Amino acid sequence: MALDSARTGPAPAGVSASTSTPPQLKKGALGLAGVVFMVVAFSAPVTAMTGNLPVAVGFGNGIGAPAGFIIATVVLTIFSVGFIALARHITAAGAFYTFVSRGWTRIAGLPAGVLSMFTYMTMEAALIGIFSAFAKQAVESQFGIDLPWLVYGAACLVVIAVLSHKDISLAAKVLGLVLILEIALLTATAVASLMNAPDGLSLTSLNPATALSTNGVPGGVVGLGLLMAFWSWVGFESTAIYGEESKDPKRIVPRATLIAVIGIGVFYTFISWGVVAGNGGQKAVELSAGDEPFSLIYAPSEQYLGAWSVHAYQWLAIGGSFACALAIHNSAARYLFAFGRDRILPHKLGAVHPTHNSPWIASLTQSVFAGILLLVCAISGSDPYGVMFVLIGIMATLALLIVQVMCSISTIVYFHVRGEHPETKHWLRTLVCPIIGALGMLFVIYLMGTNMRAAAGAASETLLFKAIPFILVILFVGSLVTALYLRKSHPDVYSRIGSTVFDDLPAVDSHVLDDDPEPDHRSGTISKP
Repeated sequence: MALDSARTGPAPAGVSASTSTPPQLKKGALGLAGVVFMVVAFSAPVTAMTGNLPVAVGFGNGIGAPAGFIIATVVLTIFSVGFIALARHITAAGAFYTFVSRGWTRIAGLPAGVLSMFTYMTMEAALIGIFSAFAKQAVESQFGIDLPWLVYGAACLVVIAVLSHKDISLAAKVLGLVLILEIALLTATAVASLMNAPDGLSLTSLNPATALSTNGVPGGVVGLGLLMAFWSWVGFESTAIYGEESKDPKRIVPRATLIAVIGIGVFYTFISWGVVAGNGGQKAVELSAGDEPFSLIYAPSEQYLGAWSVHAYQWLAIGGSFACALAIHNSAARYLFAFGRDRILPHKLGAVHPTHNSPWIASLTQSVFAGILLLVCAISGSDPYGVMFVLIGIMATLALLIVQVMCSISTIVYFHVRGEHPETKHWLRTLVCPIIGALGMLFVIYLMGTNMRAAAGAASETLLFKAIPFILVILFVGSLVTALYLRKSHPDVYSRIGSTVFDDLPAVDSHVLDDDPEPDHRSGTISKP
């Protein structure tokens, strides 16, 4: 199903509204599998299981960590029901930026877009940081070659820039290959662990009640365990970002979202259950809280599969973090592209490559930005993993949770206040589920806020850690004030916020919540609703 109509704001001066069409990314570049690969790779299964799971087991809810993934799966699935309802009617590379702008109001849409864009732009550098740490460790331990981490980081940055210059299908193929290898090794470890579990196949770890207890972990914090579970899903919402490039966005984006959320949840629950069982409950906690937390997954893998599996994990950690950085880069580039196409940022960012139909200028801009962050990290002597990855991960998770709450509100406003698309409106899907989803996100924000210091570890003493709340407040309040200023002083610019939507449904006049003129999305002219 093609994207037949493009809805956008006023045409640029000197251009006929009837003939002006916004730049569009390559249609039909991704099928269902491609979108799912992009999103699941974003979650980086090996990185999540080797990095996040030990924190939950050793310092959070102990053997209840697998059940924490069950709780996260339920909450995120409920949130996704409202999310995909919007995705059925709003297709654009801006995702949350466009969803909130079109579903609720542009005043909220600009902060949602700024927070989302900032999150993805900084997260690429964070993932390249952990990639560099993994690469340095593997090369030193297996080949005895000692190179600065920035060498690996620079190489990763260049390869990502090259892959992202072409259309998204090439990146999806690379991500798909890495993802298949990650899933295969993690599954082999979990199956072998369950078959040889020293304490037998206990189902205690799968009881949701155990996720709400420390289960005897010394100094354990339940909230930290649940936080690690939710943190492992960061990026699942990026399905909507690729709607514009998918073959049938009205069907693919909703399906890909549910497949990603539920699939990741079931997979993480199974793997974490297997790893805990393979070590035995007490040993699992001891390894996770010890000096080598990665042994939580390395120990049973080596014992039941062989020493080769540990070396394989080291290389897959490199491949997984690279795949994640590549997926994040593409998300960041598409947010920059969306802002440029709407002419909120320099319009050249909204240009598409004449051959590949990729957002090549936005992609190059993102590469430069990530490179600057890596240089700052190197010059300041900061640890690319312990400081940059951990702290940016905390900041990014908080930002996306805030935007997800705004997206839930937008779903309710779009269908129940503005009365759009009554054929989709439903008391459960577009009202109850968004309310529960928003409350779930607020609960996770609370967990994050009250456990930030524990999650950050040694990095909690750094200036960046202390600045995180101020950065988020400045971004949110600053963009909110900017939107209000634009509405009053520059209505032409304000009208372009989240204005470009590609849709295969007949365009209709929008009812709005604010008093300023809105663009008629069929003709590009300004009219009163």
